[in-house]
Amino acid sequence: MGVPAFFRWLSRKYASIIVHCVEEKGKECNGVRIPVDTTKPNPNEVEFDNLYLDMNGIIHPCTHPEDKAAPKNEDEMMVAIFEYIDRLFNIVRPRRVLYMAIDGVAPRAKMNQQRSRRFRASKEGVELVDEKNRIREEILARGGYLPPEEIKERFDSNCITPGTEFMDNLAKCLRYYVADRVSNDPGWRNVTVFLSDASVPGEGEHKIMDYIRRQRAQPNHDPNTHHCLCGADADLIMLGLATHEPNFTIIREEFKPNKPRPCALCGQIGHEIKDCQGTAREKQGEHDEFADSMPVSEQEFIFIRLCVLREYLARELTMASLPFPFDFERSIDDWVFMCFFVGNDFLPHLPSLEIREGAIDRLVNIYKDVVHKTGGYLTENGFVNLERVELIMQAVGVAEDNIFKKRKEDDFCLFVDLHISFVFCRPAQSSAGPSDSTDSKGLKRKADDSDSEPEPEDNVRLWEEGWKQRYYKTKFDVDVTDEDFRRKVVKSYVEGLCWVLRYYYQGCASWKWYFPFHYAPFASDFKDIKGMFTEFEKGTKPFKPLEQLMGVFPAASGNFLPPTWRSLMSSPDSSIIDFYPDDFAIDLNGKKYAWQGVALLPFVDERRLRAALADVYPDLTPEEVKRNSLGSDVLFLGKSHPLFDFIQELYRTESLEGTEIPAELCHGIQGTLNLDDDPILPDKPVTSPIPMLRDISQNSAIGVKFKDPHYADDFVFKAVLLSGAKMPNKVLKPGDWERGNREPWRPQLGFNPNRQQAHLDQSGFRALGHNMNRNQHGRGQYSNAPPPGNYQQGNYRQHSGGQQSYQRKTHTHTHPERSWLNYNRW
Repeated sequence: MGVPAFFRWLSRKYASIIVHCVEEKGKECNGVRIPVDTTKPNPNEVEFDNLYLDMNGIIHPCTHPEDKAAPKNEDEMMVAIFEYIDRLFNIVRPRRVLYMAIDGVAPRAKMNQQRSRRFRASKEGVELVDEKNRIREEILARGGYLPPEEIKERFDSNCITPGTEFMDNLAKCLRYYVADRVSNDPGWRNVTVFLSDASVPGEGEHKIMDYIRRQRAQPNHDPNTHHCLCGADADLIMLGLATHEPNFTIIREEFKPNKPRPCALCGQIGHEIKDCQGTAREKQGEHDEFADSMPVSEQEFIFIRLCVLREYLARELTMASLPFPFDFERSIDDWVFMCFFVGNDFLPHLPSLEIREGAIDRLVNIYKDVVHKTGGYLTENGFVNLERVELIMQAVGVAEDNIFKKRKEDDFCLFVDLHISFVFCRPAQSSAGPSDSTDSKGLKRKADDSDSEPEPEDNVRLWEEGWKQRYYKTKFDVDVTDEDFRRKVVKSYVEGLCWVLRYYYQGCASWKWYFPFHYAPFASDFKDIKGMFTEFEKGTKPFKPLEQLMGVFPAASGNFLPPTWRSLMSSPDSSIIDFYPDDFAIDLNGKKYAWQGVALLPFVDERRLRAALADVYPDLTPEEVKRNSLGSDVLFLGKSHPLFDFIQELYRTESLEGTEIPAELCHGIQGTLNLDDDPILPDKPVTSPIPMLRDISQNSAIGVKFKDPHYADDFVFKAVLLSGAKMPNKVLKPGDWERGNREPWRPQLGFNPNRQQAHLDQSGFRALGHNMNRNQHGRGQYSNAPPPGNYQQGNYRQHSGGQQSYQRKTHTHTHPERSWLNYNRW
């Protein structure tokens, strides 16, 4: 969700929701790596049933990591993704389901944000290249030293979008990976694996939520299923709460600020490219033997326990003496809805509501104050009561003037504090020293260089009288007296609030709706909104993958599109050339940094886009036509799974009709099965799409198309606790309520609060440091040294001299005892 500070705020306010993951590591014996036995009980002292992976949060850091060396090619990227999934499976150890969901074609409302991100990424990439060239020339001109420039094609992360060859290859690689794991890893053999690749429409996390919603509406669903969802986006917390499942946990990487990153010019750590001085690198070790080992600490994971967050919210939202019965589940839904006002991926946040200023606390307090007037809850099953929402907005609107003035005062106080700290904490200069300042590392800096950048000009000045007039004139180029326009903006925003909540609780209400403005209205503008929304257009369809690429890509990423389609982005004669500006403005909108600003890009007109594409559709090759089609989820399982024989019989009889899953054979899971066009079948070898990995000669996995249970268009998924659900034991104690704000926070390892933790004194750390083998640095089980050590038993060989050698696969190996990650030791 588009609230960068949301998780930080949440984890500070509700500190006990965080649990540090206990991770068991593989062992090494006589040079052979022995992987973790994931059939054993979870060391976190909790057993999870289902693990869901929002795959885009895995794909991005594996393909273009920020804090370590990037993979050299696409094959290494795929291997890094495999290793990441291995690690998550090892930590969570799901017993029933593994669901991998990659972002497919998104709703139009999301495509606007995707378009902004991809245009920004392209612009920043060009600017970085220009900056590197400029600084390189300056350093070399004054006699500085820089290592030779590598001739390496820049990885365009925009290829991580449905419809590209990269995403098509990723789907093939993941099918191979799942087949290998199901065939060789005992921990996978009884797990039902779902793969929803980029050909299946929908954002990854919302495909997961759709699966959960549709399963829990089935009579055979286990209401005490323990779910674990992996992803770093803040909206996963909202989505988890919206399921009303009592056992829901999120796993994500622990955020560690100020990670060291190598300079993009000289490769050394400790400075940014703009501060590069072109000094020679210091020798690493007596003989420079550690030159290529960049210090990289392994990323750790944390659990976010939503059952504990529910405990916090129960205390915070419970209200006495209400004119209607209090329902905690309904109040949870209202809390989720109010969080949308401070930001999400589909609407800009209201100007007066900033998460860093305690906007959610303000909304909750207003909610509890006016609830007696509302006569009921704001939402029900994902549908909004606009009359009640207006009372909340009007209460915020009354305070807007004071909010803006307080914001200005806080900014000024912070500015003063920073400058006082700079003056009194700056190291003293020697009177005999040079006139230019010298930093702590002895590197010369220009006299006018400063850590603080000039504040951007703010023409709106929300803290001064007349702020609403200036806002509408500056942002929308209309006069504040234009009531019709203001109501138009408010109406679109109201529609957006209804769309977003429906998206979270019922699924996509409209594939074509979007908010058609760059800025939000004020809370005080929400007047007479009761009749502003009726219903969304029925029967809308998602874009096709290549159509979405045309809607979100800049011209610089046109190489991922067919030639004639690409020309529509760059040809002066193109009827839609205005959709692809070479440059565009970024309005900082009161913020300090460009990434916080608003990219002022033209909105794509769907009718004009489709009309232009009609002329180039005939130019698609058969392969491009296939990539442009919408696909299906695929279900995989192994020979020991109870459903295996049933699926194998479907292939034997060549069943052409959809077949319902017998719920008793698959933990109550229901849906429709159809034969796959290019199936993975047992006892048939699976060819490796990655040359450095070997084929699977003895495959025991089977794959089949899967479709979620179907419901009528007017069916409403109930946002309630299911009958038979058992609430987890309470975790919070009286002292936990204020711990996040008053006391130093101490991490808990695993789900057992009484776990004994080992501690080292200073001598222990010294002994550990002396005994650590520095030659192993960066070569751990999940290291960034490509290709990872997990795959050294394949066709990749590493010689004793440390030089790496690659040998392309030329035939299928027939020695299962030597196969990639052999699990037959059990």
